[in-house]
Amino acid sequence: MERRITGTCTDYNHEGKGVVRHQDLVLFIPDLLIGEQAEILITIKRQNYYEGRVLKRLNDSPQRVKPPCPYYETCGGCQLQHMAYQEQLKMKKMRVAEVLRRVGGYNDPTEDVIPMDNPWHYRHKIQLPFGLDDDGNIIAGLYQVNSHQIVNIDECLIENGIAKKILKTIRQLMVDLRIMPFDVRSQEGTLRYVLIRKAYRSSQTMVVLITSTLEFPGREMLVKRLYESHPEIVTVVQNINPERTNVVLGEKERILGGPGYYEDEIQGIKFRISSKSFFQVNPEQTEKLYAKALQLANIQPTDLVLDAYSGVGTMTLLASQLAKHVTGVEIVEEATKNAIENAKLNLIKNVSFITADAGQYLQERMQKGKSYDVLLVDPPRQGLNPAFVYSLIKTKPNKVVYVSCDPSTLARDLKMLQQVYDVKVVQPVDMFSQTYHIETVVLLQLKPVQ
Repeated sequence: MERRITGTCTDYNHEGKGVVRHQDLVLFIPDLLIGEQAEILITIKRQNYYEGRVLKRLNDSPQRVKPPCPYYETCGGCQLQHMAYQEQLKMKKMRVAEVLRRVGGYNDPTEDVIPMDNPWHYRHKIQLPFGLDDDGNIIAGLYQVNSHQIVNIDECLIENGIAKKILKTIRQLMVDLRIMPFDVRSQEGTLRYVLIRKAYRSSQTMVVLITSTLEFPGREMLVKRLYESHPEIVTVVQNINPERTNVVLGEKERILGGPGYYEDEIQGIKFRISSKSFFQVNPEQTEKLYAKALQLANIQPTDLVLDAYSGVGTMTLLASQLAKHVTGVEIVEEATKNAIENAKLNLIKNVSFITADAGQYLQERMQKGKSYDVLLVDPPRQGLNPAFVYSLIKTKPNKVVYVSCDPSTLARDLKMLQQVYDVKVVQPVDMFSQTYHIETVVLLQLKPVQ
């Protein structure tokens, strides 16, 4: 359907799109700020709303800025570059507060978002697909919005500068060594993606080459010249993914150079990070995020702490500096092994790591009459497992600090947890400026016995 209207933006939706209400219609419009009036073309009808695009803005908000990125109109990596940074923070706070009220039944105030000192060049991990343009030139970049078309990118303004230089070298080496990008449709070619991860506290950099086959011509020379061109590279890993899939990393890997990991540091704790390790992409804000989480937890020297969804042990090891003992529980065995190595690397002994389902582990502890003083949770985007929520409600740790990367699943979980917990603090943290994503730290306190 196509229909033209004139309307004024009065709100933002969860993706930062402008909300326009016209007669009985609710529209979500990209690139429109609160207070701006525009001529709008309605293009798509959804179940409860419509989508459209701006034909002509009739006025500009004081919060509108010119996006500095030349790829902003086509690349799908950022959504908010047209919005002044303070407006981005305001929008994200509104988003968290609104979804917690609507879904979670939480009506108390949300804290102001903890901002970045510099909202640019913050990503220390990038993964980009390779392809060919219409003239047969090798390109690499991000996918165009709502498509599988690669936007060729020379520089991304939210990624660290080293990644740009390494990517440029790889593209040239692919030409020199005649290494072709993989094409999903024809199943021809070799190099699918590159994953580049850089340390925050040093220049240590990992390069992961994701290929369709184990062997490919030019591999040894590619690695040799990468090391020669970029002394900051400490390891090169090949990940093999032959599947017809959008999943980036495959199951098999081999180390082409270096130890297969790099080291980084957060709040004085060192971490060894491999290609598949989960590690926050914005280390500077990660320090603020976990510092706030531990401040809210107010861990005492006599406390026993459980870090569920512990991953490579980031929060576990940070909490160990405050607690009597911290147990990290993680269902992914490889992550648990990494966490144990990180504890040894830092000579930390008052921790233990277990590969298990966190919900089952909690129930087993309850059956043995054992409990924890503080529970830390930092689940993936889908939020807490329902069985874990059930176990949490049954075992009733005194304090829970919940670190969330998705307000919707956070709100869903808080609605259930409020049966036995009071929500004391909701603190958003901006980890991903220029995008609509937001992290939130929540403190829950066990309700007094009636």
